[in-house]
Amino acid sequence: MEERIFKAYDIRGIYGKEFNKEDVKKIAQAYLYTISQKLNKPIKELHLAVGRDIRASSEELLDTAIEVFLSYGVTVDTFGLFSINDFYFSIGYYKYDAGFMATASHNPPEYGGVKMAFLSLEQDDVLNFVSGKELYQELIQMEFPLSAEQLPGQLNEKEAFVDHLEHVLSFVDISKIRPLKVVVDTGNGMNGLMIPKIFDKIPCELIHLFPDLNSDFSNRPPNPLAEGAADQLAARVQAENADLGVIYDVDGDRMFLVDEKGGFVRGDMVLLLLAQTMLKKYPQGGIVYNLICSHAVPDLVTKWGGRPIRSEVGYVNLSRHMNQEDGIMSGELSAHFAFRDNFYADNGFIALLLVLQTISEGDRKLSEIIKEFQLYAKGDEINLPVEDIPAALDKIRNMFQDNIKDEIDGITAEFEDWWFNVRPSNTEPLLRVTVEAANQPMLQEKTKEIIDLINN
Repeated sequence: MEERIFKAYDIRGIYGKEFNKEDVKKIAQAYLYTISQKLNKPIKELHLAVGRDIRASSEELLDTAIEVFLSYGVTVDTFGLFSINDFYFSIGYYKYDAGFMATASHNPPEYGGVKMAFLSLEQDDVLNFVSGKELYQELIQMEFPLSAEQLPGQLNEKEAFVDHLEHVLSFVDISKIRPLKVVVDTGNGMNGLMIPKIFDKIPCELIHLFPDLNSDFSNRPPNPLAEGAADQLAARVQAENADLGVIYDVDGDRMFLVDEKGGFVRGDMVLLLLAQTMLKKYPQGGIVYNLICSHAVPDLVTKWGGRPIRSEVGYVNLSRHMNQEDGIMSGELSAHFAFRDNFYADNGFIALLLVLQTISEGDRKLSEIIKEFQLYAKGDEINLPVEDIPAALDKIRNMFQDNIKDEIDGITAEFEDWWFNVRPSNTEPLLRVTVEAANQPMLQEKTKEIIDLINN
């Protein structure tokens, strides 16, 4: 079992190569010990929600973990096949101690993985996440094989679709949603189960791309940001004269949009769509955004009467800020959108419904709305391979020391008409560069300036 499969927020690696069934047994034991410590509760008294995605490895992975859980006397409720949205909802709504889901997020089909969450001991409406890196530290301190007490744990089968559907619909006023034509690409992933149920309850026409669950994800890449992943969606939106297109990653939490012209909509612009409607419901509410989002986000949130709350990159960080600073929702460029009233967790279904209401109330095309949000020229995040990351960051500090805003996540520097962030990758020898400027020529000039400084 290789350390690199233990990520900041979860566990992901090539199943059968980077980890295997025996490793899963160790992971499951370490997870039980971790949850027991966090909740100050004996392992045999834990009540867990578990489920899996459609990946070829996920069934064996989950069955192996369940076997371990039961051997420790744990009560396990299995929800079978469901999305990460259903997973988070189930833990929060039914008040489980914790949850364990077999999924590798948006990685290629040969990957397997685990996402783990638990309810806060102090606040039972706040979902917290078990870090893969944290679990690894537990693992390396444990001596295997461990012997369980072989207690007779209990296994129950559950489903959450009915309650979850009612929950996500409660976030919008259905009467305000116009009969829009919407193309939704679930990529043969888990949201294919819930999307038709949602559209049965709203006045919109659904054109569903790749609805069937398929473990090889052969119709398009599992990651919506991969090159060409949204091409079929964009073409279909135009061919059908649809109002918009929606594309999910295959575990279902991240949601991106395509406008009626087939143009891809950045995650921070989607955040503004959501915030606009959420702030009508919760005036002066806090909107959490990460520091590589466009400055249009805090500018417009403030204009609309809300409180912009700046955060480090990573959905766990955004959720934490939302809780600590009384936020109503959070979002980031990677299209994770979380909501206070959803146990501070992501939900791609809630995000979709809020988008539909926002577009409906504006009675304008999506491209027109987004154009109004694009106050500045912003470039895509650039990944630069760097051998000596500390030395490169020192060059940045020395060159721009008078303009550094903070170093809460890499280095952010601000100027009168432009800003940049340079931050190291958590997993690779890369520096990630984000630049935004008042106009396109300045954006190109300043981006080149930063890249040249790092590379030379």
